[in-house]
Amino acid sequence: MQLETVKKYYRIDRREICFLKFILEGYEGLALLSTCDAGEGVVVLKVAPGCEAEANCLMQALQKEIMIEARRPPET
Repeated sequence: MQLETVKKYYRIDRREICFLKFILEGYEGLALLSTCDAGEGVVVLKVAPGCEAEANCLMQALQKEIMIEARRPPET
């Protein structure tokens, strides 16, 4: 059985993209951050299998520090 990453989309203050990337690097193996639209602050987290709860808790905690809004995945 092969597990896949879970993609979670967020809109954050675009000035905080580097901050969020830095924080996620401290949680090695938890998730990777990619920027979808830097101007709008839209990012995607590719969360490692089995780490969804920890990633959700981290993002909820960070909402106390920076603006973070969950987004729907873009339509393809």
